[in-house]
Amino acid sequence: MSYFSRVSWFHAVDIAYHYGDSNPGLLSIASAQEKITLDDAGFAVAMAIKEGKAVPFSKKSMEIRDGPMGKQGGITILRAGDVESELNLVAKYTAQGNSHGHYDKLSFSLYFKGEEVLQDYGLARFVNIDQKNGGGYLKENKTWAKQTIAHNTLVVNETSHFKGKYELGSQFHSTKYVSELSSNGHQLISAKENNAYEGVKMHRTLVMVEDERFENPLILDVFNVNASDNNKYDLPYHYFGQLISTNFDVESLESLVPLGKKHGYQHLWLTAKGTATVEIDQLSWFSNNTFHTLSMASKHGDTYLFTKLGANDPEFNLRDDPSFVIRRANTASTLFVNAIETHGSYSPVTEISKNTRTKIKGISILMETEDYSVISINLAEGASIKLYFANNNKNKNQLHSILLDGVEQQWTGPYFIQTN
Repeated sequence: MSYFSRVSWFHAVDIAYHYGDSNPGLLSIASAQEKITLDDAGFAVAMAIKEGKAVPFSKKSMEIRDGPMGKQGGITILRAGDVESELNLVAKYTAQGNSHGHYDKLSFSLYFKGEEVLQDYGLARFVNIDQKNGGGYLKENKTWAKQTIAHNTLVVNETSHFKGKYELGSQFHSTKYVSELSSNGHQLISAKENNAYEGVKMHRTLVMVEDERFENPLILDVFNVNASDNNKYDLPYHYFGQLISTNFDVESLESLVPLGKKHGYQHLWLTAKGTATVEIDQLSWFSNNTFHTLSMASKHGDTYLFTKLGANDPEFNLRDDPSFVIRRANTASTLFVNAIETHGSYSPVTEISKNTRTKIKGISILMETEDYSVISINLAEGASIKLYFANNNKNKNQLHSILLDGVEQQWTGPYFIQTN
């Protein structure tokens, strides 16, 4: 089980207010927490609240730089929607973490209405619960929580980033490629990781598409892999909730076996398998009275693995969370394109469900080259959303020109989103 101490939350608020820019919005959070630290930071917060300086905290998209000098990657938070139905995406392209880091380069988490949709497992510990290793960290913190497969990012050949070696990982950090943060319109974060695996370059682009045809912003996940040799790629999505449906056949396994032997794979029970069969494969699940659909631009030979946490865990230290893994084997350079749609609702009072089905009927990769990626999200109503992306030129003033089916398409800057 992963457990975070809430003590650190009010410490962070007080420190950020006192030593930061004295953001009055933080005071409203401190008031709600009803706790302060017994130091100069806590005193400053208490006095400011007493003087009536608190205002409601305004959440907005932001970027936080990592490393001692803020030059070793970072974290980008994309936010959209009002307070009651806010969609948050947290993308990580950080340094290793000064001994505390996980092997989670280019991973992300997704939240809706303050609840996790796609999770980061966090830490394996039970703070001050003596029955669990005296209340400290559990061995599963190293064997599971820090491993790459425990995060929503790419694993190559069932081996964690930097071979799971802290000394190696500490030499490198991921780098931001380009970002667009906006309170009104499409948002994007794109980052690269070239050192996690020898001979493999990874480039992930996460787009929050604002479109009135969708109940909530659509998340587009484009993961570009450049490699000289064939590898086995696993792209996991650690979701919360109950599986609702798939549009591909699923074979449940009669006996459980661990997915692998090390790098966290030994803790995943393989519960079922599926195989890519059509242009688009889809999986939907239900959590917190909301529906979510993962739509995948499948490629021939893709295998889908359904797993549940808990293998090789005799003391039940881990939660039995589900996850879904897209496996692409015997492949060198490749492009994963997936879309995540948050939609609908269910009322436990009236027992009525609304908008339970996806609006996406297809995903097409129109161009897949070293320099350009072009993706089309095809909607059930016949319209489409297209992403044009320059993989290696982020100059905002650069004019790009490509041919698609004999038709020239031009745009300026690293990306262009076209809706019709």
